[in-house]
Amino acid sequence: MERHYYTEEEIKFLEQNVKGRTRKELAELFSERFNVNLTEQQIKGVTNRYKMRSGIDKRFKKGQKAWNDGMKGLNIGGKETQFKKGSIPPNYKEIGTERITVDDYVEVKVSTNKWKAKHHLIWEKENGPIPKGHVVIFGDKNRRNFDINNLLLVSRKQLVGLNRNNLIQEDTELTKAAITVVDIYSKLGELKRIRKKLRHKEGGENGV
Repeated sequence: MERHYYTEEEIKFLEQNVKGRTRKELAELFSERFNVNLTEQQIKGVTNRYKMRSGIDKRFKKGQKAWNDGMKGLNIGGKETQFKKGSIPPNYKEIGTERITVDDYVEVKVSTNKWKAKHHLIWEKENGPIPKGHVVIFGDKNRRNFDINNLLLVSRKQLVGLNRNNLIQEDTELTKAAITVVDIYSKLGELKRIRKKLRHKEGGENGV
């Protein structure tokens, strides 16, 4: 299982969406939002580590009866409150409807039970599916600026570097420059590790 490094944005997203959701539901929601493929076990790990509680951790035990056991056919609500076949619920939203999430992203309804981030849809229309291990960010931090030139594809590693050093700017060109800086520092780090290994190897050989 590939290790996932969580950003502050992702942790905040989990905290805001953990209530009332199973680990499976939260994993699917998280994976859809950030274009990654987290398992239920990974979600369990991060929610436990940050002490996030869903509030639905009660499980049926072996031999325990369901609350509605033996109540088949029981009419609890009045017929006037029940939907008839073919009727449309009052909270139904048409395909293409937009909504604002708790973390201030715009989502678009793309199918009966599925919503997708609007900036993902716009980027993918121009470039195809978002590659695994990558995310699309707003170059100027403005989550309402859907200009394709403002939507930047970055790897999760780059995003960690950008967030860790607070390098995402309010100017798209500056953010692009910051991504280049993150890549340079990443390469320098790799070179340092390689040199350290070589020195260690040479020291070991000289000591033989």
